[in-house]
Amino acid sequence: MSAPNTNVEKQKDQHKPALVGIRGAMLFGAVLMLGLVTWLAYNGQEPRTPDTRIDGRTGQEVPTE
Repeated sequence: MSAPNTNVEKQKDQHKPALVGIRGAMLFGAVLMLGLVTWLAYNGQEPRTPDTRIDGRTGQEVPTE
């Protein structure tokens, strides 16, 4: 069932603050996602060499040179 007298323009005006809030939240999420991807891409390019490695045969720590 639908309402017999619907005024789309009036409803559009009444729901404007909620729609603006939803768009703002989506924009905020997109900015955070872009920042995360940028940060991961920037930090993922550095090779990391540990100070010590584990010898697979003995399980002891072996210093790297």
